[in-house]
Amino acid sequence: MKRRTFVKLLGLGAVAGTGYYYFPDEGIFNPCLDSALPNKLLEHDIVNQAWDGIDPNLYRDIHTHLIGVGDSDSGIYIHPSMQDMLSPLQYVRYVFYINAACADRESGIDKGYIETLIRLMKDFPTGARSMVMAFDYNYDADGQRNKDKSPFYTPNTYAQAIAGQNSDRFDWIASIHPYREDSVSALQMAIQHGARAVKWLPPVMGIDPASEKCDRFYDAMVKYNMPLLTHAGDEHAFDNVDAQHFGNPLRLRRALDHGVRVIVAHCASEGKGADLDKGQDAPEVSNFDLFSRMMGEKKYEKLLFGEISAMTQLNRIGPALQAVLTRDDWQHRLLNGSDYPLPGVMPLFSTLTMSSLGYLKQSAVKPLEKIRRYNPMLYDFVLKRHLHWQGKKFAGKVFETENFFKENKKIMIG
Repeated sequence: MKRRTFVKLLGLGAVAGTGYYYFPDEGIFNPCLDSALPNKLLEHDIVNQAWDGIDPNLYRDIHTHLIGVGDSDSGIYIHPSMQDMLSPLQYVRYVFYINAACADRESGIDKGYIETLIRLMKDFPTGARSMVMAFDYNYDADGQRNKDKSPFYTPNTYAQAIAGQNSDRFDWIASIHPYREDSVSALQMAIQHGARAVKWLPPVMGIDPASEKCDRFYDAMVKYNMPLLTHAGDEHAFDNVDAQHFGNPLRLRRALDHGVRVIVAHCASEGKGADLDKGQDAPEVSNFDLFSRMMGEKKYEKLLFGEISAMTQLNRIGPALQAVLTRDDWQHRLLNGSDYPLPGVMPLFSTLTMSSLGYLKQSAVKPLEKIRRYNPMLYDFVLKRHLHWQGKKFAGKVFETENFFKENKKIMIG
């Protein structure tokens, strides 16, 4: 069976030309070993070495999805096609995502997702936290909610509640569509209740970051020094994405020029976009190259940052990953995230392939594969700490992301 069959079903068609053709070497489904990581693995040299030089109290995974099906009082919405076998692509993705999170439990999927997430975090040292993310609906150009184009919705109130109930392990990130009439007041409310950032997925949510419709929201973000964590590059995780151009990293210039601190998820390491700096009809170039161009502009030195989640997926292995590993001048502007639960989607990653391509010592493969079967989040962290290219690796500061968020201002709403 071909690996690319699986990755295409998950919307990662770009893998088709990369040469990963055979049965997934770590299996198809997450085995969901429902127990704590064995001490033999938790105390393994590969784990201890990963924490060398890192203060766990500063460790934050800034890209942790909070998903479910709404089978509790969470307020979560999921598009009917995600659970409809007559929509095979969406249904297969749903099956893989729920399996990746080991969420299908007697307590229900919403609660099962959180139960697993809490268990996974227990394998991290005291002080380490994950930032769980809300996800807003798609809105049209007139600021009207478009439920039919929304693959799922996770309310800010739910993300806030989960973080509040587990404050030793979780912070939370709000999601607010800027076209909403109440977007600024929603931002103020989120900040008042402890949100650390705002998350966007422009192609899916219907957000054009270059639109003047975002200006009042950008002004409010600058006022409160609230960072924006936004996807850039192509988006393949959902069907019916008819606004891929909204993922062009150059469209983020408007936010940056307003003074918003922007974190670009995955460092825009997927697909191509029009070189808008040369006009609307300019030829397409690599989205990562467009991101790199902006990273090199002095005016964005303290505003533009890259987030490294998903960059170890099979469809992203290559020049972009090599660049983020070797660019010494970028290390203080890179932030760690896991894109959980995706590290638990077994066909999307291959530790063995990473080793065969020279990113990882062969001796690290087996222990990493074993860790992944118990804890994909820890696997993601330990893998990244052991990656190398041409003698270079991620600096420890990439994983001490609390330092970035300490700059957020506190506000009082009266």
